[in-house]
Amino acid sequence: MVARLPFLPVTGTTRLAEIIADEADRQLHDPARIRRELEDAQRRHEAGEITDEELAQVEDRATGLLVPGLAEVRPQDDDGS
Repeated sequence: MVARLPFLPVTGTTRLAEIIADEADRQLHDPARIRRELEDAQRRHEAGEITDEELAQVEDRATGLLVPGLAEVRPQDDDGS
């Protein structure tokens, strides 16, 4: 136990970083937050604030957050997007 004592600050900092990363990931993939983002984008599109292409980008990003790995297998358009 005494031999590990000098490493406790590093261990504690590492664990804190893991906890923060887990919470950030949980919030990023929160379905309720993603739904609000999609609803806001739809409202902005209907108001003419964003284009069809920008709405599609928001939808694609949101879908990728809800279904991890989908963006990697999704076919790209001819323009590379």
